[in-house]
Amino acid sequence: MPGYLAKQAELRAKGVTDVLIFCVNDAAVMKAWGADQGVTSDSLITFLADPHGAIIKALNVPLEAAGPVSLFAQHRSKRFSMLVDEGVIRTFNIAATDDDPAGDGNPSITLVEKMLMDL
Repeated sequence: MPGYLAKQAELRAKGVTDVLIFCVNDAAVMKAWGADQGVTSDSLITFLADPHGAIIKALNVPLEAAGPVSLFAQHRSKRFSMLVDEGVIRTFNIAATDDDPAGDGNPSITLVEKMLMDL
């Protein structure tokens, strides 16, 4: 997320109007995380809550690996990024691998540099 915040000017120059970041958390957690990261009202970035995992289920990216799932009391998502243009998914980058089901070990496919290439 910090990369997307730092490269907002580049994203805007490529026509990006919104960067939506959501997690399987409640709205209070997402609001606090956004404030902690320095996201302001004039930012491209909006933090959204998906407390019941409806979005991750619809996108078929729930984190179901036994190891990570055993650590949390609620659902989690695989790490991914998505480029959506006029309501159509143009790219869908999922960082998860068999050895790293959450996608945290090598998240590069989901970072802003990859998104800028996708644009």
